[in-house]
Amino acid sequence: MHASVSNKSSLRYSLLYCFLVWLLPAISYADAFGVEVKSAEIALQGNNYVLSADIDYQLSARAKEALQNGVPLYWDIHIKTFRHRDYFWDKTLVNANIRYRIQYHALLNMYRVRNEGSGELYNFSTLSAALGLMSTIRDFRVLDKSESERGERYAVGIKVTLDRDALPLPLRPIAYTNPQWYLSSDWTLWPLTK
Repeated sequence: MHASVSNKSSLRYSLLYCFLVWLLPAISYADAFGVEVKSAEIALQGNNYVLSADIDYQLSARAKEALQNGVPLYWDIHIKTFRHRDYFWDKTLVNANIRYRIQYHALLNMYRVRNEGSGELYNFSTLSAALGLMSTIRDFRVLDKSESERGERYAVGIKVTLDRDALPLPLRPIAYTNPQWYLSSDWTLWPLTK
């Protein structure tokens, strides 16, 4: 009976040790990488409310390595405008998406950023310059003034996600298990004041 208790105790310690070893990479990289919406401003221009925002991309070592090896990374910037309701779910008025592809071309020694929605293509000599283009949103229409009702509460939310499903098939299992590929932001909300 005494041996059974000691085996259970050592099994618990072994499981705790394995869990901590598994969690250690996530803890050690907690602040080293990720995406964050730094600031946002909503203004009225003519008959439209427009959004201007700044996003900070901090790529992990694994994401930079994949990019240097020619793997394209797809980023989605989700923008939602919704009206608060007391007794029902919030009503989504605008649900927009900006999708960027960033890829490094070794022969040209440059980074190429493509806006997948408009088809616009930009070339940069440095990664920071390429990320700088994706970091800035200016005058993005979030709501027509005629769609808003006086006395109602509205908000605009932004979320940035790395599309891990767009990675090459051999890289996807790693991207879903390695914390260095958790590069998406949380929803950030701002009230739309009239």
